[in-house]
Amino acid sequence: MKLVTFQTDSQRYWGVLKEEEIEYYPKLVELFPTLLAVIQGFKFINFEKEIKHSYPVDEVKICAPHTPERNIISVGKNYREHAIEMDANRDEKAVPKDPVIFTKAPTAIIANGDPVDPHENITNELDYEGELAIIIGKKGVNIREEDALDYVFGYTILNDVSARDLQKRHKQFFRAKSLDTFGPMGPAIVTKDELISPDNLSIRTYVNDELRQDGNTKDMIFHIPYLISLLSTGMTLYPGDVIATGTPSGVGKGFQPPKYLKRGDTVRIEIEGIGSLENPIGE
Repeated sequence: MKLVTFQTDSQRYWGVLKEEEIEYYPKLVELFPTLLAVIQGFKFINFEKEIKHSYPVDEVKICAPHTPERNIISVGKNYREHAIEMDANRDEKAVPKDPVIFTKAPTAIIANGDPVDPHENITNELDYEGELAIIIGKKGVNIREEDALDYVFGYTILNDVSARDLQKRHKQFFRAKSLDTFGPMGPAIVTKDELISPDNLSIRTYVNDELRQDGNTKDMIFHIPYLISLLSTGMTLYPGDVIATGTPSGVGKGFQPPKYLKRGDTVRIEIEGIGSLENPIGE
């Protein structure tokens, strides 16, 4: 099931994406007004018994599917070749022995198709990172690795837009990855039953139709069950929490010379089984 948030007549609703239309359930939307409410109460929802209406996709505005109440939990350097490309000396020692954990502000989130503000007064090194994002489905703490996928609601696409010069300047990631519009996400949340093998999905990122990233989630250094178990150790995860699992090699900084984004570019990220997330740089 692909769940989306959409806007029509200045009102926001959620629905189920079906090819070129969105199935809308008025009674369910009344009971569960947001996708967060759906995530929290999903086991109580019976779609088959509800009356539905349909909206053509091209007649509504698709919004970001979900904005978490807490910071996005992000994993850095979770693909071997990406860790190496980010190192000035391209050294194997750059591959982390433990996950690199940081957070990204939820205020950065925008929808598929929305423009990314290049913040040209702040950064000259605007970069992209195509990532698989996990949506947590139920509360859990000290989750065992073998039980971790039971706590997943679904998956979506995230572009972890980054200002590399700010990363270097501040010696940390938060500001460099949290500027307004630096979190394109969507277009849908795909429930976990539709992605049987999240550990074997192709991830491709294109800039102006040039293939830049061509990876697969099987190449993660730290896989999804381990990450959920680790992050929940001593720290409670809640329904609607978002975990960004890292990006493959091929980011702009990794090229020699670097290929940073500029106004007028378009970034498209495709993840197998989820779809395509595309955003222009600048208005």
